[in-house]
Amino acid sequence: MSRPILSEFDIVFAGGGTTACVVAGRLAAYDPSLRILILEAGQHTLNKHIHVQPSQALLHLAPTSTTVTFNIGNPSPHLNGRAPIVPSGRCVGGGSCVNFMAYTRAPASDYDDWGVDGWESENLIPLMKKLEKYEVQPDCPTHGYNGPIKVSSSGCKMGISNEFIQVGTTYHKRQYAEDTDDLETCNTYSPSQKYIDGSTGRRSDAAHHYIYNQAHNPNLHVWDGKRVKRIIFEYKRAVGVEFTSDPVSCPDANQSSSIVRASKLVVVSAGAFGSPTILERSGIGAEAILKRCGIEQLVNLPGVGENYRDHYLVLVPYLATDDIVTPSRGDSILQKSLAQNSLDSKIKWRPDDEELKAMSPAFQLRWKDFFRDRPDKPVALFTSFAQYLPPPSRPLSNILAPRRSMTACYYTLYPVSVGSVHINVTEDGKEQMDFNTGILDDPSDIVPLNFGYKKTREIFRRMASYRGEVAAGHPNFPEGSAAACKEASGPVDLDAPDIVYTAEDDEVIDRFLRDIVQTLSHSLGTCAMKPEAARGVVDARLNVYGVLNLKVADLSISPLNVGGNTYSTALLIGEQAAMIIAEDLGINCV
Repeated sequence: MSRPILSEFDIVFAGGGTTACVVAGRLAAYDPSLRILILEAGQHTLNKHIHVQPSQALLHLAPTSTTVTFNIGNPSPHLNGRAPIVPSGRCVGGGSCVNFMAYTRAPASDYDDWGVDGWESENLIPLMKKLEKYEVQPDCPTHGYNGPIKVSSSGCKMGISNEFIQVGTTYHKRQYAEDTDDLETCNTYSPSQKYIDGSTGRRSDAAHHYIYNQAHNPNLHVWDGKRVKRIIFEYKRAVGVEFTSDPVSCPDANQSSSIVRASKLVVVSAGAFGSPTILERSGIGAEAILKRCGIEQLVNLPGVGENYRDHYLVLVPYLATDDIVTPSRGDSILQKSLAQNSLDSKIKWRPDDEELKAMSPAFQLRWKDFFRDRPDKPVALFTSFAQYLPPPSRPLSNILAPRRSMTACYYTLYPVSVGSVHINVTEDGKEQMDFNTGILDDPSDIVPLNFGYKKTREIFRRMASYRGEVAAGHPNFPEGSAAACKEASGPVDLDAPDIVYTAEDDEVIDRFLRDIVQTLSHSLGTCAMKPEAARGVVDARLNVYGVLNLKVADLSISPLNVGGNTYSTALLIGEQAAMIIAEDLGINCV
């Protein structure tokens, strides 16, 4: 059946998240005559309070939220049978408009580890500097000062961050530095900067700073509420995109399909979940996956949807003094309290010799093979969150804190476990996602999480604001255990002995972790930039193997994990992709 062709553009983006906004915005600025279209399933974010006001970030994770997609994973025996849920951005600007705005850059060596020509750190650092305006301190050689994305301290600091750093530099015996996001410093306590404009207090996202600021360009189009179904090919050349009105964003709209043509290029940029599934619906993927869904194979690329990676997050709440400043309890330091994500301090942690000896032998080989001789690679990131933040896997009402509280947040940065994202068809013919998160599949991955619980607990119980544990948010230790959780009248002394955990306590901690661990929604890797023979999906210039005029540009191309919050990497991929596409089209991008 023929479908109406709405229009034709030079470049069509299938997905309007962070990277798409960077690429489209840069290309539109390089050549305003380019006819560019972004198709995004979610809605516009322009000047909406929930997107531009940092203090509202938590609202995106509400069960009724439509600004994110709650991707439901398959139940896993390594998570005590739990089906984990991984949110992903679902709006113009994607994750940049819904994340927690934490500024944490990966070590430069991560990009060298990719082993991809043109993507070495020496080529990427100039782009890292190009994209940011670092408002924290001047004259830092790895930071940029004239870019569109603002980085600041936000001007409003929560008091517990000073306590966290003070305990870290005394009890935990680590150094302090003002900047640990210089692409190499590790194992050092520091302030945690934010993707917040220090002047306006607004979130600094890709949609506002690459797309909405070019409203004067009549050739740059964003169609929101449009769900991309598949890429249209003519003799293995991508020539357009088939899409429908998204049923969530446009519940009353006609659901019939439409086609828009692309004369020069189609760019798939729908993220680690959307990009591989668009490719599979277009006939690009593993034969077995496509066959079970009744899709005719165009190109055999078994790497599509494989190599799913993320960071593993644990949240543990503690009781605090009544005078602690926490945004969630209505405290207001003038307007500045709205420009706050409650994350003001951190450490990119590596175990010292004593800590390493205390960790399970299951982690020792991983340490030896990957971490030991790479001093810039953190095992995990520890931070303090200046309000109550229960794990999404536990109902809020079950562990509601009786009074003011704070949360220990820690997450591992280079888990071994790998998952996958594929399409599937139910018995009644409806499409669904076959999502294996892979969380804790490798036995070494739970070890640093176990130790992280113990170490962050020791740090928090020495902080001046500490008044005990929110027991329901901790492991249910057996009666009589030295680790039993309870309220306290104040912190322990800095030189107090650490809690001694028995083998039974360790088993309780492991069960607890399998019940509550989640990913940080730093999903990547499912359209990996690797050789085709190594189950790669795109080459160094982001071309999808086996077809023409089709690229992928988003976090799904990352072949390996990165040791930092992934917003910075998504921006970086966008800047590099814009350069590549401009070169392909003969556009001057200097």
